[in-house]
Amino acid sequence: MSKWLVTGGSGFLGINLIRELLKNGHEVISLDILPFEYSDVKDKIEHYIVDVRDKAAVDKYMSKGVDVFMHGAAALPLYKKSDILTTNVQGTRNVLQSALEHGVTRGIYISSTAVYGIPDKHPLYETDEMVGVGPYGATKIESEGMVHDFRKKGMTITTIRPKSFIGPERLGVFAIFYQWASEGRSFPMIGRGNNLYQLLHVEDLCNAIILSAEFEDTEKVNTEFNIGAKVFSTMREDYQVVLDKAGFGRKIKSSPANLVIFALEVLEFFNLSPLYPWVYKTATKDSFVSVEKAENEIGFVPQYSNKEALLANYQWYMDNKEKFETADKGDGVSHRVPWSQGLLGLVRYFF
Repeated sequence: MSKWLVTGGSGFLGINLIRELLKNGHEVISLDILPFEYSDVKDKIEHYIVDVRDKAAVDKYMSKGVDVFMHGAAALPLYKKSDILTTNVQGTRNVLQSALEHGVTRGIYISSTAVYGIPDKHPLYETDEMVGVGPYGATKIESEGMVHDFRKKGMTITTIRPKSFIGPERLGVFAIFYQWASEGRSFPMIGRGNNLYQLLHVEDLCNAIILSAEFEDTEKVNTEFNIGAKVFSTMREDYQVVLDKAGFGRKIKSSPANLVIFALEVLEFFNLSPLYPWVYKTATKDSFVSVEKAENEIGFVPQYSNKEALLANYQWYMDNKEKFETADKGDGVSHRVPWSQGLLGLVRYFF
């Protein structure tokens, strides 16, 4: 079995990947700026509090006989711009350089479909133009360029571009929707909700990561892969299953898209919006990628539809609601805590 180094190990993707790796008999070193709080596996891994912007700290643990690295640590769009730039660019450079210096030639870099910006055609393919939205999208594009450079130095690094992924431990912006559903409220879409919007279950993402890392033909995985659900429909249809599950007879509601987006832009200006621009500017548009390349090259087969992923995530939310409602919210902008609803916290009483 292999020894993996996972950056961002305390996060939503990190813990789900770590659980899957342990299930498959692998050893794991986890690096994160936050403590590792998952009691089910805490004693089965090595976890170190490390900021990936500290190259010396990354070196210290990359030198411990690592076979594969998964670089998922990143500052998300609600972080300060300076933190996004330094963490996502310098942090990525540190991890890649450290891996190269310590002979770790196999790795996974977690990018984002945010690199495609707000396109006017779908599905999106790995060869489509990259036009990132905001600092987060721009840093993901720059980091993908770094990955290309390190491949030329003899490394095999698979870049994964996942759609928005959900599942156990996922809160963030989805917690807003789940709270409204659990309280017996209807939920407003930005616009009519008739657009196609692909999601992804984190279990499918973890499978894609492991498939890529273990694939024998390194030439086939030294590339980029879009990863998303295979079965999805409109936002209105997919999100309605959660309201149906909640059992209050509530419905997804339409809203005037231009007016809502304008209001969110104003809130964004005053740092009061619970959503970042890439979320609300794509919420009324189709957003889905082709997963044919991953299917054909590495045999990736998504197991969850959008509806199944949303229902699984909602059930986890309900099963654990009491724990995270009373827990320390930490940085308040990661996927592992409920995001502040801002003025939406008041608006929900009208639904």
